[in-house]
Amino acid sequence: MSSTMGAEEDDFLWDSDSEPQFFDKDRHLRFLEMMYDLLPSDYQTQEINRLTLAYFTIIGFDILGSLDRIDKDAVIKWVLSLQAHPKNKDDLNNGQFYGFHGSRSSQFQSNVEGALVPNGSHLACTYCALAILKTVGYDLSLIDFTSILKSMKNLQQLDGSFMPIHCGAETDLRFVFCAVAICFLLGNWSGLDREKAKDYIIKCQSYDGGFGLIPGSESHGGATYCAVASLRLMGYIADDPLSKVMSPCIIDVPMLVDWCLQRQAEDGGFQGRPNKLTDTCYAFWVGGVLKILGAEKFIDEGGLRGFLLTCQSQYGGFSKSSGQFPDLYHSFYGFCAFSLLDEPGLNPVSVEVGVTEIAAVGLYLQL
Repeated sequence: MSSTMGAEEDDFLWDSDSEPQFFDKDRHLRFLEMMYDLLPSDYQTQEINRLTLAYFTIIGFDILGSLDRIDKDAVIKWVLSLQAHPKNKDDLNNGQFYGFHGSRSSQFQSNVEGALVPNGSHLACTYCALAILKTVGYDLSLIDFTSILKSMKNLQQLDGSFMPIHCGAETDLRFVFCAVAICFLLGNWSGLDREKAKDYIIKCQSYDGGFGLIPGSESHGGATYCAVASLRLMGYIADDPLSKVMSPCIIDVPMLVDWCLQRQAEDGGFQGRPNKLTDTCYAFWVGGVLKILGAEKFIDEGGLRGFLLTCQSQYGGFSKSSGQFPDLYHSFYGFCAFSLLDEPGLNPVSVEVGVTEIAAVGLYLQL
C-alpha cells in the first residue's frame, strides 16, 4: 500500500510516543473510503477475490455505523451481476455450483480460441455476496436461491465436508462454515445435510479442545471459529452454552473454553495456535468463539484493547501486528474486535454469521 499512499515505510507508522490510546473512528472511515473508491495497487493480485474485499469494506462501514457513505443501489447491482445462472433446470444436476463469482475476471475466462467462457463460482464468494446484499437491505428472497442451494448440495462430500467449487479443491471447515452461513442467510437448509456436517465438525475437535481444519489436524483459531459458528447457526449449540454446562452438548465446551483462553498472550493479543505470535484477526476468530460460548467475560479486555491499539495505523485501519502496514483483512477484524469490546459508536456484530446485528434482524428466528 506504500506505493498508493506515496509514503516511506518509516513515515507510515506512528511514533510510539504519539500513538493515540483510543479507537480512531474517523481515520478508519477514511481508510474504508479509500478501499471503496479505489483499490490500492498492492491488491491487484487479489482481483479474483474482489467480492471478498468488498465484504470487508461494506460490512466494515456498517460496523462503524456509516453505511450511508456507500451507494447501496450500485452495490446491489454489481453483486447481483456476479451470480452464475444455469441455462436450464437440467444443468442443476451437472455438478456445477451456481453461486457467485469473486469478480468479473473470475466470472469469464478465455478458452484456447480466445472466446470468453464462464468460470466456476465459489462458496466463499457466495457467502460474501449474500452477506453484502443482506447488509445493504436487499430482499434475499428475490435472488435465484433455488439454483444456489440445489447445486451447493453437490459440493457436500460423503464425510459431510464441503468443496468450495465443483471440482479439484480442498475440503475443510472453512467451506462447511460458508455452506452453513449461506443456508442460514437464505433461511433454507435444503442446500446441505446438517447431520453429516455436524458429524464432520465434531470429528475435527482435537484432544486439546480446539478444532483443526480437518479431522486429526492441529487446533487453529480460524478453524475453531468455523466449527463453533457453524454448530451454533445449525442449532446444535444453545445460546450461552457455558452457563448450561451441566446440560448435554455435542462438543467439550469447558475444554474448548480453556483452549481459547490460553490463546491470549502476555501482550494482550490472541494467537491462532500455541507458540505463535499474536495477530489482530484472532481477536475476532478466538474472541468470537468465547462470545458464542458465553465466556467473553474471561477475556482480559484491557490487555486486548491495548494490543489492538498498537496495531492501529495513523492512516486508519489495522495491521497484523505492531509495526506493520495496515491491510483490509486485519482492519476489518480489528473493527469486529472493537465491536466485541463494546466500543462506543460501533454497531454490535452478529458473531456467528459475520454481519452486524442490525443486518441480522430476523435471521435467528429459525434457530
